Amino acid sequence: MSNAKPHPNHFFVDNKKYETEKTSLNGGEIKVIAQVPANYQLFLEAHGNDPDRMISDGESITIGTPPHHFYAVPPATFGSK
Repeated sequence: MSNAKPHPNHFFVDNKKYETEKTSLNGGEIKVIAQVPANYQLFLEAHGNDPDRMISDGESITIGTPPHHFYAVPPATFGSK
């Protein structure tokens, strides 16, 4: 029986690196790990000319290699005074 720890998986939120032993996380879990406020939107950076994709709190993302890059966006404040 091996006592080896699982290899950590990496991902980035707002250019900061995070590690997890899980192979998948949902958007809400990513926000908690990265200490992103719950009311912020989370986006997965796409490659090339593909549009970035909004990740809902309940949407599951496979975490692996190469690592995914996410960014958080505060709630819209258009029209506020």
